[in-house]
Amino acid sequence: MAEWLLVCHGLATVLVLVSFLCGQWPIFQGTFIQRIHFFITFGAYDYFRRFICFVCGSRGSKALLSVEYYCCDRPNPIIQLLYLLIIGGTYYFIATSSFNYIPGYYLSGVHRYTSFLAVGVGILFFLLTSFSDPGVVNSANVSQYLSAYPYDNVIFSEKQCSTCKIPKPARSKHCSICDRCVARFDHHCAWMNNCIGERNTRYFMAFILWHFLICIYGLIALALILAGRLKELQVIHILTDYYGIENSFRKLAPFVVQWLLNAYNTQILIMVFLAVISLLLAGFFTYHAKLCLTNTTTNESFKWQEHLSWQRKVNEAKASAAALKASLGELGEETKPQESKWKRFFRRSHLEEVKVVKNNIYDQGFLHNIYEVKVPAHGVGSPEALVHLDLCQVAVASRR
Repeated sequence: MAEWLLVCHGLATVLVLVSFLCGQWPIFQGTFIQRIHFFITFGAYDYFRRFICFVCGSRGSKALLSVEYYCCDRPNPIIQLLYLLIIGGTYYFIATSSFNYIPGYYLSGVHRYTSFLAVGVGILFFLLTSFSDPGVVNSANVSQYLSAYPYDNVIFSEKQCSTCKIPKPARSKHCSICDRCVARFDHHCAWMNNCIGERNTRYFMAFILWHFLICIYGLIALALILAGRLKELQVIHILTDYYGIENSFRKLAPFVVQWLLNAYNTQILIMVFLAVISLLLAGFFTYHAKLCLTNTTTNESFKWQEHLSWQRKVNEAKASAAALKASLGELGEETKPQESKWKRFFRRSHLEEVKVVKNNIYDQGFLHNIYEVKVPAHGVGSPEALVHLDLCQVAVASRR
């Protein structure tokens, strides 16, 4: 009974994590995962707000709104502290539950120290991303950032920031939470309590990749610890010789799993947690790696989606108008022989000929794009920035 409760607890934990982190993805649209995500992110809070309003009246509602404004609309260290709690708590549970078995049959004692070093490097990347300059644009350096990228006049055009009262460089955005303009703005990361922009994207990518590797390292280390305990305690020998169970994977697996859930349930739960987090980090890193390889940001990807959707609707409207005009012209031509029904049936619709093309002038090839993320030289008045500007202008001129 305890084993099944443990399994149900692990599945429920996985379901809540996936629903909270991925419930808004298009693949889960219309499913119960999306409904759970909606309840966690909005429904539960809405019920709580109504309860506070009913119990405490308008004064309680105002206090709750002020807390909401501080937590969601202003920079605050709450999620940063949550990250430290998660990584510190996970390492603590691993250390207290598993370090007794290190060194073991498959692991040497050095992993006590390498695991601590791995977590320390992860926290270092977290601090670098959180407290580094994302590329803040102000009146003192705006001229340098203006020379970093040309305007494509598609998703970026020459205009002024209505809040900062300075010209907006191409690829920049004013962050409403931090209340500042950021060069090559990607997104505002609540985990870092900082914007992700031109100058700290490299740290952000290193943070995601390193934490993915930490999760894989923890999974493999715990699996080797459990495999070592099976070997040291001769569980397979006992099951086959004393209990007469056939020595095959199919017969032994249920008994081995039952024994592991009974004796090492903490390690199993941690492994499930690490597996889920590693999958999420792998997906997140893949998405951002794709953006980096094409020299696109999260902000720009949304802008491109809106632009391409609008362009597609305009082209479809033009195609519809052309088709209607052609149909009216055919009706007016009495001498023209009538078209066969079969030809009319198989004739391609004008709407099928609608093409929408994304022309990202900032994509200079994946090697150059990776170098640009790794060594951001814009906005500092360096020779590299001037050379980059010349290269961009040449590339744009050649494309035109």
